[in-house]
Amino acid sequence: MEQRHLGRTGLRVSRIGLGTLTWGRDTDEHDAGEQLRAFWDAGGTLVDTADVYGGGEAEHLLGRLMERLVPRRDLVLSTKAGSVPDPDRRTDGSRGHLLAALDASLARLGTDHVDLWQLHAYDPYTPLEESLQALDIAVRSGRARYAGVSNFCGWQLAKAGTWQLAGDRTRLAGAQLEYSLLQRGVEREVLPAAIDLGIGLLPSSPLGRGVLTGKYRGGTPADSRGASEALAPFVEPYLDEAASRIVEAVSTAADGLATSPLHVALAWVRDRPGVTAPIIGARTARQLTAALSVEGLSLPDEICRALDDVSAPVHRYPDHDWSTL
Repeated sequence: MEQRHLGRTGLRVSRIGLGTLTWGRDTDEHDAGEQLRAFWDAGGTLVDTADVYGGGEAEHLLGRLMERLVPRRDLVLSTKAGSVPDPDRRTDGSRGHLLAALDASLARLGTDHVDLWQLHAYDPYTPLEESLQALDIAVRSGRARYAGVSNFCGWQLAKAGTWQLAGDRTRLAGAQLEYSLLQRGVEREVLPAAIDLGIGLLPSSPLGRGVLTGKYRGGTPADSRGASEALAPFVEPYLDEAASRIVEAVSTAADGLATSPLHVALAWVRDRPGVTAPIIGARTARQLTAALSVEGLSLPDEICRALDDVSAPVHRYPDHDWSTL
């Protein structure tokens, strides 16, 4: 698999990443092991997790699998901290919480460092400089090699990236946000900020939470995430009429290219400007292997333009030059 630099850094990652959101909850150790081995066999290196995935069990699982299936040195481990199971305060970006969470992640993963450590979300109750200081401490102490953020909007990313560049601090290497043909909101301000600051984008849910594969065109399959009690609310927003038009366009493009809708949707986001590596989460190793076979596909320019047009979000003032409005 092709390797790409993450942002303006020396860190190289596979241009497709493996997500572990469901590990330890919907994906057991056997299935997770098959996925990790298939990913590694295909040349994949970037494995993404978080301290809250499966209540910490995703990191536990990954740590156990690295002991017996895949060498730690062959993987680029990315984890996140800051999300908390508190309905009144969903994020805790305090320095104390973040560093304690990192130490707990390292213990679960069975390693002395992660390659990329990210703030999981912006905390409006903690000064951003304090949260960012935790990233600096983690890198300087050797517990993390590179740092990034996740789920930051445009002004938050611009402020964080600029603050880190303004002093003797750890530059942000990556930003993880949802990005797909069904969710192009990052193109308004996040992506321009990331490109300008040299921060690589790591799109999550690049298949539109599974909807862009076309599996929901005739209803909700019984074995799909849309039929899962835990994940049905996650999929439901992308089952409306607007999304259906985009899914049909992806399916038409796939028919014309003699490939699958999954490959078309994944290749589109993988090759967008500013993107380093989409992160995909699969239910089975077979699904993952099918997704990884996108490596040899590059979409023709006319197909890209057609998909851009059918999925174009509404960008008005001030996102566009005022003189064109």
